[in-house]
Amino acid sequence: MRIDVVSLFPEWIAGLREYGVVGRGLREFRPALHIWNPRDRADNASGRVDDRPYGGGPGMVMDAPTLARTLDAVAAARGDDRAPVILLSPQGHRFDQAWAERLATGPGFVLCCGRYEGVDQRFIDARVDVQLSIGDVVLSGGELPAMMIIDAVARLLDGVLGDARSAVQDSFSTGLLDHPHYTRPDAALGRAVPEVLLSGDHARIARWREKQALGATWLHRPDLLDRLTLSAEQERLLAEFISERGE
Repeated sequence: MRIDVVSLFPEWIAGLREYGVVGRGLREFRPALHIWNPRDRADNASGRVDDRPYGGGPGMVMDAPTLARTLDAVAAARGDDRAPVILLSPQGHRFDQAWAERLATGPGFVLCCGRYEGVDQRFIDARVDVQLSIGDVVLSGGELPAMMIIDAVARLLDGVLGDARSAVQDSFSTGLLDHPHYTRPDAALGRAVPEVLLSGDHARIARWREKQALGATWLHRPDLLDRLTLSAEQERLLAEFISERGE
């Protein structure tokens, strides 16, 4: 897989290669990360890529021709793989685990990071396939959302995580939040590890973990449960969790 990022701050995006298991994966080209600075294709000596908005108003707008020339260079480097062009924007679809899984199964994608007041709408209409948002919040640019998307997708690729089961068991991968996790020592901060996790009974442990995942989702993200059709066993586990809490 290949990921291309169009950003005025390429060093920031490149920092992803420096840390953690995803950084190691990027250094090993799983996926291959390429970063493009639109200033390199500006048609002026100063590398300016923005101008005042027509109609007046605050801020500056990134111009369409410079971004289009940058995408032309990206397309030439990628060849004819028809990778989607994604603009990071608060107006976009909400990025979630389902989006991460969808992107992880393709040939890769191109992320365009806006800055200033926004991006010329003509570039969006002509060259952008989809807009994605990380939430109902406005940031100074698309770099942080782009880094989040790269991290979320990269960890789903073969060989990036030390244990492939880690991605499968993450929150949202099954539509539920993750179950609690514990490590040594057996007792810490006045609390003990749940007995079932020390039992060695893998069937009991699996059942406990699913019950805790259902319970965590019920407590913290009940909206996720509304989207799921629970099996009869999951209904029983959730009822047990609620009863054990006395609610």
